[in-house]
Amino acid sequence: MKTIKGPAIFLAQFAGDGAPFNSLPGIARWAAGHGYKGVQIPSWDARLFDLRKAAESKTYCDEVKGVLTEAGVELTELSTHLQGQLVAVHPAYDLAFDGFAAPAVRGNPKARQAWAVEQLLLAAQASHNLGLTAHATFSGGLAWPFVYPWPQRPAGLVETAFAELAKRWRPILDAFDKAGVDLCYEIHPGEDLHDGITFEMFLEQVGNHPRCNILYDPSHFLLQQLDYLAFIDIYRERIRMFHVKDAEFNPSGRQGVYSGFQPWAQRAGRFRSLGDGQVDFGGIFSKLTQYGFDGWAVLEWECCIKDSEQGAAEGAPFIASHLIKAVERAFDDFAASGVDEAANRLLLGIG
Repeated sequence: MKTIKGPAIFLAQFAGDGAPFNSLPGIARWAAGHGYKGVQIPSWDARLFDLRKAAESKTYCDEVKGVLTEAGVELTELSTHLQGQLVAVHPAYDLAFDGFAAPAVRGNPKARQAWAVEQLLLAAQASHNLGLTAHATFSGGLAWPFVYPWPQRPAGLVETAFAELAKRWRPILDAFDKAGVDLCYEIHPGEDLHDGITFEMFLEQVGNHPRCNILYDPSHFLLQQLDYLAFIDIYRERIRMFHVKDAEFNPSGRQGVYSGFQPWAQRAGRFRSLGDGQVDFGGIFSKLTQYGFDGWAVLEWECCIKDSEQGAAEGAPFIASHLIKAVERAFDDFAASGVDEAANRLLLGIG
């Protein structure tokens, strides 16, 4: 067994135009002041990080790590959630997702996809230059509009979608393999990889690629009413990253999983600050520790009720209280008999 590292915090939801959230030194000191030991950086936010420069310059990477060290934290991983989303976009979402891309490629789906792929390739090299071993992203979605179909899907539609998704991601996975970095897809509604079955479908299409792995976030499973503890049992060998995010699901006679197009505060299923939801983090940390997960426990704060500053302040001690120092010896060592192999054979009657 191994001990999970933490607490850490994903900076995406906290970055802003005002100090201390508009620069890496400022936000790193803010995180350390709340008790975080690591930060996960959104690679698309130029206020905090220059992805291309990190891919091209180890000196810049050393400077980034130096800034974090001086602040009292370390870099856990980079994220390309927004860019990964653009690797595969169904036309129904072209306008909605255009804002994730560089201005020069907006309104041009092919150019936007090429830009997104380049961003992922840069992220592989940047992660290598920074000495990281895992990277967070989204898969994007071609089949998502057909997740609950009416009329019924034509035969072969899903298979074609996943074949195309794998075709787009395979060269990226190869680049991450060359860089020595695991590419971890956040299993998330809105993406074609949104549960265990869809991850398995994709994994098969990419030939069980060793770098095709999972960012585990139980909040997305609770809102789907998926057994998030059993998910760890099934996919433990592929779980290489961990977002600590809470959620609650309170169905009524008026709404359930789909929540009737309501805003977040009025949904049956909604994200909550750590400790305010229904996720069994004691069970999660126990299982991850049992299976030897030694990555970072990273807070991803999303809540429609509680202020982000309060959520961040409460998140670090919450995670710290759930970290388990992995056992180094058996609890009943005091009763060890000390017998040898010959004695064991006698005890079994085979001496």
